[in-house]
Amino acid sequence: MAIASLLLERGLITQRQLDQAATERANTGERIERALIRLGFVSRQQALDAVGDQFHMPVVDIASLAPDPAALAALPAKVVFRHRCVPIAKDQGTLTVATSDPYELAVLDELKLLTGCTITLVLADEDELQKFIRLHYGVGGDTLDAMAAGLDKAAQLVEAKPADEVEQAQEASVIKLVNDLLAEAIAERATDVHIEPYEHELIVRYRIDGVLHKANVPPTITRFGAAIISRLKIMASLNIAEKRRPQDGRITFRHRGPGQATQEFDLRVSVIPMIAGEGVVLRVLSKAAVLMPLTDLGMPDNVLTPWTRLIARPHGILLVTGPTGSGKSTTLYASLNQIVSEEIKVITIEDPVEYHVAGVNQIQVSHKVGLDFASGLRSILRHDPDVVMIGEIRDKETAETAIQASLTGHLVFSTLHTNDAAGATTRLLDMGVEPFLVSSSLEGVMAQRLVRRICRECATPYHPEKSELPAGFEMPASGTLTHGTGCRACRNTGHRGRVGIYELLSLSEHVREMIMARVNAPRIAAAAHDEGNLSLIVEDGFAKVRAGVTTLHEVASAVTT
Repeated sequence: MAIASLLLERGLITQRQLDQAATERANTGERIERALIRLGFVSRQQALDAVGDQFHMPVVDIASLAPDPAALAALPAKVVFRHRCVPIAKDQGTLTVATSDPYELAVLDELKLLTGCTITLVLADEDELQKFIRLHYGVGGDTLDAMAAGLDKAAQLVEAKPADEVEQAQEASVIKLVNDLLAEAIAERATDVHIEPYEHELIVRYRIDGVLHKANVPPTITRFGAAIISRLKIMASLNIAEKRRPQDGRITFRHRGPGQATQEFDLRVSVIPMIAGEGVVLRVLSKAAVLMPLTDLGMPDNVLTPWTRLIARPHGILLVTGPTGSGKSTTLYASLNQIVSEEIKVITIEDPVEYHVAGVNQIQVSHKVGLDFASGLRSILRHDPDVVMIGEIRDKETAETAIQASLTGHLVFSTLHTNDAAGATTRLLDMGVEPFLVSSSLEGVMAQRLVRRICRECATPYHPEKSELPAGFEMPASGTLTHGTGCRACRNTGHRGRVGIYELLSLSEHVREMIMARVNAPRIAAAAHDEGNLSLIVEDGFAKVRAGVTTLHEVASAVTT
């Protein structure tokens, strides 16, 4: 308990906090300083400094180090992964090794035997050390080394037979490798995982904040591409022998990050046969994400206030528009969460059901049995709903059924693929819906995009050149804008997380008359804006730029797509 005593002497914790942490430690078996960190009584750095003082070890910021490749090669990857220690410097027979666990001093003897060097230990933060290992040795590097060694050994045996594909996919090493890949994707906040087979390599990429990044995996992963894909197919309950047709499935994956509670993720799996093998894409859906309230989505007041009023209406159609991946489903779920109660019945029909919402009856589209949006909606209406959500209006039949539902006293939510809010009116007309039906049923249209947030850790003010400023943009009074210079927290991209930019069209009587007259979208947008019934998406984007939330480049990229 010497570390706890140090923290007490420095006034960083109280005796009561120490007693509480000791109780936790008795239940979990973890070290006392880790219990104190988990309970929020001390910071990671404070605990790290105390451990360093106790063991008389210097503390290093391993994330800022650029290690010598010769030092990294001094220890086999399997040793690095097993003992969670990394060589960071080598000089005249002395190897400096960073560790987060100085209690395991017996490791020193093994390292001396392996390297023949004098070992100097330094202390590093556990999470930063894990990131360092993944960066320089690859995700699942230890598992791949062991698997490769096993293959090489089998190849040397004359009577060795190749492992059955199902058996190989169920081996502990393959299971651990796949779990490592999925855990890394979640730790990096990836929304999609792409596993792509090519003739001579297997590439794994993570989509983070809307942009694909190549995962840091050892090249030996190529040898196990078939086993990885087979394992994913088993997890998703797909036919492992079917390699000629696309397959879709679902995986429930439980993950616990450092210092976090266990979270449950839904992984939507799509497998498609390609020239060099089967390609897999997994959409990562966090069950906690659906709990996000409307107020956290980034809507400006001139959108949030009228939208909140619209979703409380007893009937009518409300549409959310935008390209794929613009956050439409998140907005709809947040809207449903706000209005759902014991007094109303909410039914949705989706393709697929992305999130499970408490208190909402959700139906999965199944084309195999003839259950599409239109037929499902007709059946839904016989279940006496108050609110209906349709995943997407794709055709005239679905549109007309949704309109009839709204005209008979139901509030209908849905999505549509259009570039702006005003374009939704003409899109419905182009489907063949009569103008009087659109005019009488449509109450509001939300258009949205997602832009990347500036990373808070490296946000820096700067003076933009006049040539950078788009037409109509007004600089803030400070005369400066903000951008991210890049840091380890944001993978040196300058961005971390995303936020929505929105526009909302509330239909006035004049706009309804223009719809009846089949007026085109630009004229409807101009008239609605003049009346104050249309907020523009670019205006919201510019406001977020002035507030230091995002950049002009992000807004320009989002609005032009």
